[in-house]
Amino acid sequence: MTELEKYYNKFNEEHRLTTRHGLVEFNTSMKFIHDYIPQNEKVKILDIGAGTGRYSVALSREGHDVTAVELVKRNLQTIEAKHEKIKLWPGNAMDLHFLPDSVFDITIMFGPLYHLQSEEEKLKALREAVRVTKKGGHIFAAYIMNEYSILTYCFTQHHIKECMENKTLTESFKALTTEKDLYSYLRLEDINRLNEKLNLKRVKIFAQDGPSDYMRKILNEMDEQEFEYFQQYHLATCERSELLGASSHLVDIIEV
Repeated sequence: MTELEKYYNKFNEEHRLTTRHGLVEFNTSMKFIHDYIPQNEKVKILDIGAGTGRYSVALSREGHDVTAVELVKRNLQTIEAKHEKIKLWPGNAMDLHFLPDSVFDITIMFGPLYHLQSEEEKLKALREAVRVTKKGGHIFAAYIMNEYSILTYCFTQHHIKECMENKTLTESFKALTTEKDLYSYLRLEDINRLNEKLNLKRVKIFAQDGPSDYMRKILNEMDEQEFEYFQQYHLATCERSELLGASSHLVDIIEV
């Protein structure tokens, strides 16, 4: 069992996207996915790194033809137990040989790029996503942002002195990760460089959850109307360039 599998066997991903900060991420992502589905049409969707199926299930229930690929066996079993009309594959984002070229209208990667450490690994995953997506289709590629990790782990959780002593941060406070780390943390220029190397065409980039991950306690204290206003605020501001880098996650929408 890999370290990633051990992690997700302990981590309750199913619960995360039903919390208030998780709902901000989910509702925001679904809004943008729907923007690229023609009205009253059913499309073919690939969910790479589907986790426990939060997005796959929701999109399948809307009538779309959904295929889910997931590396962690426990997560696959969770999806299977839901008995939804989803085609399931065990697999790695860097090798989708079991899927043919140019099949999917929308390809979602909300997870794999978090865990691939090297640039070459990320490029492999992106190349595979491009290969299986139809010409004119769209890829939704999510990344974890550097500043989020610095503010939460280093400062909020008081690990900054340890990180500085261990030289796991650059002078500009960029996190330095290795193959032993579960997560990879990027800045916008890192995402731009990946796109440039593969000549990918960005159509939009948005903050998937914005400040919500920093505000978990505050979100939980809000009444329903306040929380609804917060979600409206986030949707109104999630594409603003001055706010992108501070989000927990960014989603790059790429046109194939």
